[in-house]
Amino acid sequence: MSAGLKGIRLAVIGGDDRELYLIPELTKLGAYIVGVGFEKAAPTEGLNHASSLIEAVKQADVLIFPMYGTDDRGVVKAKYSNSPIILNKEVLQVIPPHVPLLIGWARPALKSAADMMGIRIIETAFLDEIAILNSIPSAEGAISMAMDSSVITIHGSQSFVLGLGRNGWTIARTLKGMGAQVTGVARKAADLARANEMGIKAVHFADLEDEISRAEFVFNTVPQLILDKVMLERVSKDAVIIDIASIPGGTDFEYAELLGIKAQLAPGLPGMVAPKSAGKILAQIYPQLILRHLTTMMNTSFKA
Repeated sequence: MSAGLKGIRLAVIGGDDRELYLIPELTKLGAYIVGVGFEKAAPTEGLNHASSLIEAVKQADVLIFPMYGTDDRGVVKAKYSNSPIILNKEVLQVIPPHVPLLIGWARPALKSAADMMGIRIIETAFLDEIAILNSIPSAEGAISMAMDSSVITIHGSQSFVLGLGRNGWTIARTLKGMGAQVTGVARKAADLARANEMGIKAVHFADLEDEISRAEFVFNTVPQLILDKVMLERVSKDAVIIDIASIPGGTDFEYAELLGIKAQLAPGLPGMVAPKSAGKILAQIYPQLILRHLTTMMNTSFKA
């Protein structure tokens, strides 16, 4: 990490163990860190505690919210906080226009409010440089969960990967490396062709209903309802479904339970299964991202 952050004030709000590894790395680069929601965490090098979210916002050049973001009510995920942290209109109103807000996923209501107030939101979960690296702990975590929930090995299994995006490709490649018979399900002709080139059975989503009965493991990465009642009726009762799509996932979990199919929703796996690695990934990418956006905003202000 060559980018220096000396003199830049960063507010880190909530999160989980990833932030406990991220903060010291940012401090090493010279950043001043003020944090909210770490009362129950062990002492963290370089972390200065703020008494409230508004106080932290007023001190910051950049706001860093968790990869998970907030729920629909604006409550920030904060594993080590003594009280709820809420990103509401009152907080948004005190964010200066030049201060960017980094967050993994921004809910539609937050994006709408920020747009009206002229607040710059950067959704980091969709950046290739983060998402591709995060796909590694996501894949390892998803496969580990599948193994814990099954009485068969991954090796030799019929493993379906729904969606061949950044997470899907890494899961498929890892499964294949473990000896699974992998089926990749996608819509784009290019993805289906690439699956064939990799020795993965390629299936279009339009044909999934005819193929899904073969599956012993199903890994869904698509954030829309794919495994609905009709599809689940075709799934083997002995199959295991691991859904890593963002909440609410792509599975009808209630119906899966009714059918006796093991199905788990597992978003945010990097922070759960490999928080140190996930924190280091953020520490690798965030400095350049922060500097790039601060420079852009300074140039824009200068031209204005």
